[in-house]
Amino acid sequence: MTRAKRVHHVGIRVSDVDRATDFYEGVLGLEQIDRPDFGFPGVWFQLGDVQVHLLGDLAADHSPDRGPSDSRKEFSPLGRHFAFEVDDYEKTLAALQERDIEVLGLGAESGQMFVQDPDGNVVELIVPGGRLGRSASRAPKRR
Repeated sequence: MTRAKRVHHVGIRVSDVDRATDFYEGVLGLEQIDRPDFGFPGVWFQLGDVQVHLLGDLAADHSPDRGPSDSRKEFSPLGRHFAFEVDDYEKTLAALQERDIEVLGLGAESGQMFVQDPDGNVVELIVPGGRLGRSASRAPKRR
């Protein structure tokens, strides 16, 4: 059996690439990288060893999935989300609040907070080592 080794990229459907780019680059500080022309709008970012691919509206027309989320009312950490590691909980929280971004924070002790991008995608921001953010090497293995 072949085993997956690591996450290469996360693809995120967005309704407005420029607005989403402002969030991921301007708010979260991701670094934009070159992207091939696929015939639909999008932007790619590099974040450590993982890429984040924003997929514009035309991508939604070619997919069996529905388009970008319009469920901002369903803002919950219990639903589908992805997580980015951050260095400092309090500084990150303050920067988000300065931009009037709604934050569901579990507190610095847990190291976890959740925000939504402009399309309602839930993004977790986590400081490793918090009570709920311990590395997998310290967690019991599942069988």
